[in-house]
Amino acid sequence: MREDKRLFVLDTNVLMHDPSCLFRFEEHDIFLPMVVLEELDAGKKGMSEVARNVRQVSRLLDDLCQSVEDFSQGMPLPGTGGRLFFQMDAIEHPLPFDVSQSKADNQILGVVLGLKHRHPELSVTLITNDINLRIKGRTFGLHVEDYTSDHTVEDPDLLYTGHNVVANDFWESHPLQIADYAPEEGRTFYRLSQVEENWWPNEFVYSEGHGEDEGLSYRITPRQDPANYVIEPIRDYAKPNNAVWGITALNREQNFALNLLMDPEVDFVTLLGLAGTGKTLLTLAATLDQVVEEKRFAEAIITRATVPVGEDIGFLPGTEEEKMAPWMGAIEDNLELLTGGSGGGKGGKGSAEASSWAAQVSQDLLRHRIRIKSLNFMRGRTFLNRLIIIDEAQNLSPKQMKTLLTRAGPGTKMVCLGNINQIDTPYLTEANSGLTYVVDSFKEWQHGGHITLVQGERSRLADFANQAL
Repeated sequence: MREDKRLFVLDTNVLMHDPSCLFRFEEHDIFLPMVVLEELDAGKKGMSEVARNVRQVSRLLDDLCQSVEDFSQGMPLPGTGGRLFFQMDAIEHPLPFDVSQSKADNQILGVVLGLKHRHPELSVTLITNDINLRIKGRTFGLHVEDYTSDHTVEDPDLLYTGHNVVANDFWESHPLQIADYAPEEGRTFYRLSQVEENWWPNEFVYSEGHGEDEGLSYRITPRQDPANYVIEPIRDYAKPNNAVWGITALNREQNFALNLLMDPEVDFVTLLGLAGTGKTLLTLAATLDQVVEEKRFAEAIITRATVPVGEDIGFLPGTEEEKMAPWMGAIEDNLELLTGGSGGGKGGKGSAEASSWAAQVSQDLLRHRIRIKSLNFMRGRTFLNRLIIIDEAQNLSPKQMKTLLTRAGPGTKMVCLGNINQIDTPYLTEANSGLTYVVDSFKEWQHGGHITLVQGERSRLADFANQAL
């Protein structure tokens, strides 16, 4: 091995999580212990995302091996300058104390210790997503790191929020000029010059203390040139006459979210926030309005990652929609509210008769205008003129999210809902969740929009629990 290179030893879970990780270490070399290859072989069967990733890694390694004659010199990794080395002999080094040598994690630690003593001139680093393995490695004096190459942001608190507050005197120092930009009846656009901030299309800008209670709020339209922004006053969905399926915005962020959900020019919306901030209710209200009232979409399709919070209760009977029904409790609760079963929604009666009527309407809507689909059957499909809602999107990997978004055909709008503080999928974190990935990736796209909802509106109990627990 060349002395000017760092040597990274990869744990199995890194390859299982990101099949392309071999090409993410720039000019440095990579080492794969034999036990890692054995674990990959054991994990290749099945239809899970992990099994598919393992098969992809195996095919990739097989392709890299095709033209190699001397494995002791390593295999060049295209586009990186580094080389990939397999364990070819027994790199034995006793662990600091008596631990089970039959466990794969301990065998990997032994290999890393052996490499460190065999090549003292190299900086040997173990890369693993396993927290306990990182702890054990550090107690043995090894350099151990988490795999961060797939992290969208270093600090999730700095993730794009979709809205930006400006100083109270901002509008005085930046006077607005009416812009001749895509004139439409009932809409006014303004040109904003000499702005130093870096704003994105469909980002919302507001100030406190001007005008009405909510202050001045505008939405950034697609930029015309680097020196100017074209902005538009938002539609105020807090007013009853602008209600969406009987629902009005209860705070500023909900108002921003409804502006995105109801805009036919916005094809992709992400709503992120804690429980009770109104993500599902706002989305379903906008869905019913656009599917049932405006008939802008033929139907709505709702899906989500079926990751249990507690113990798995086993296989569920019935059809695809019947199997998904237990996962859709939040959807049904909000549909009941929107159809009047809880005294709210469009034409809510607030009586026992209304509750019975609402339950029947909810079931009719679920059967005829709102479809519940499983993620397992999305691959290969194309959805035309549909509004697709992806609930609990924080539990999807970036690869799964890409699979879903590329199903969209002409006339289709997608909405992703989630809370990155409630991730239940192994090896996914706030930094590498598929939801975080798309929020950051789509912020520059003129037909995408994002809002982080911050204020709980479910109840004072839920709001206090979010803050205190």
